[in-house]
Amino acid sequence: MSDAKKTKKKKSGMALSAFSIILILIVLLGILSHVLSNAEFVGEEIVNGSGTVGAKLSDILMAPILGFESAIDVSIFVLILGGFLAIVTKTGALETGIQVLVRKLKGKELILIPILMFIFSIGGTTYGMLEETVGFYVLLAATMMAAGMDPLVGAATILLGAGSGVLGSTINPFATGAAISALPAGIQVNQGLVILIGTLLWIITLAISIIFVMTYAAKVKRDKGSTFLSLREQKNAERKFGNYAEKFEGKEVNLSNMQKITLILFALTFVVMIVGFIPWGEFNISFFDKFTGWLTGSTFGNWWFYEAALWFLVMAIIIGIVNKMGEKGIVDTFVDGADDMVGVILIIAIARGASVLMSQTYLDNYIIYNAANLLKNVPELLFTPLNYILHIVLSILVPSSSGLATLSSPIIGPLANQLGYSVETSVMTTVAANGLVNLITPTCGAIMGGLALAKIEYSTWFKWAFKIIITIALANIIILSLATLMF
Repeated sequence: MSDAKKTKKKKSGMALSAFSIILILIVLLGILSHVLSNAEFVGEEIVNGSGTVGAKLSDILMAPILGFESAIDVSIFVLILGGFLAIVTKTGALETGIQVLVRKLKGKELILIPILMFIFSIGGTTYGMLEETVGFYVLLAATMMAAGMDPLVGAATILLGAGSGVLGSTINPFATGAAISALPAGIQVNQGLVILIGTLLWIITLAISIIFVMTYAAKVKRDKGSTFLSLREQKNAERKFGNYAEKFEGKEVNLSNMQKITLILFALTFVVMIVGFIPWGEFNISFFDKFTGWLTGSTFGNWWFYEAALWFLVMAIIIGIVNKMGEKGIVDTFVDGADDMVGVILIIAIARGASVLMSQTYLDNYIIYNAANLLKNVPELLFTPLNYILHIVLSILVPSSSGLATLSSPIIGPLANQLGYSVETSVMTTVAANGLVNLITPTCGAIMGGLALAKIEYSTWFKWAFKIIITIALANIIILSLATLMF
């Protein structure tokens, strides 16, 4: 068999779907809870680290269902986002705008990658922008496809860009803020040192990510056959995004005045969402408090997914009215767009089921307490690498940065302080490990939802990103180990 036929056969192979991967993980967690089950209770309180509570069959079966309850906020946001994107797409402004951008950057399309990754990373390091990026996947996948690359480049630009910032959180209240506030009273933390370590992690991780993404993008642009996507994914991408490149082939492309207005409203929608999410109060900025609560009842800085969902709904209606779609046109288009998001919502909700089962069985509690006991007796050079690996394991099971910080900091922070190690480095070890895992774990709804929107199988992303993740992990361990020795 020729190499070309082997490659074709390999790329057309079937892989497990995201649903199957997550459901298998939930079953394995249920089995593990029985393997470790020997929990002791004092009244209704579990003795920390004594064991787990074996999951009943009903617990395992209900975990994906309860995942819907846990993910209801982001699910509603994604549903309304789908309707919003459908209305914008129907105006033709988005595809025309992408073509105009690509034409203007002819021969220089690769420059988009570092610029966008840096912008996304700023959102990540300041306020933990990750789940909020879901709305950008369709746009970036289409843009990179039209620029002669593939949707994987678009997904990587968003995920590795924002993820680099989250991994190196400097002033992110949901990561570093949550980890520091969860420390017991009496443990002092140098905030400047936390920011310094976070900045080093952020910039170095971002640089590694940009190099990997640009190298792959340039390779695909030179030779479409070098894409990492399977034949099935390529066909799905062509059906979803191919029209952006083909519809205007050989034609002069110009935006109409109405399309320009639509794109301004489109951009304004995302800008306002981002400003609404940034926790201004954490930075002692009260400028927005006086006049931004009239729409949702919550001022900028206090928005979350419900407020963002309402904002996208309002803007979808406004864009529909501006483009004279009529009541029936707006409603029908919005409903069709929301319908397209059902698969994405299912993935996000089921992914939350793993965290639900972890909490029910006390598996997260068991791991952190017993790992902390082991860390007490390791040499100084091994403390940080092993602490990092511990939090990688925990982050797979508890992908939430604030949730992990609340679970880990009260135990690992005092341990580091007691052993004479830098508490600041311990805090950033938790944050960095969690950020690394949230670049690749199937239990992260932002990853699974974003990849589904970009028409990329999770198994493809895992295989493509694995080398990048290992490289980032090694760089993180070196930085954090040096910080432990220096501070």
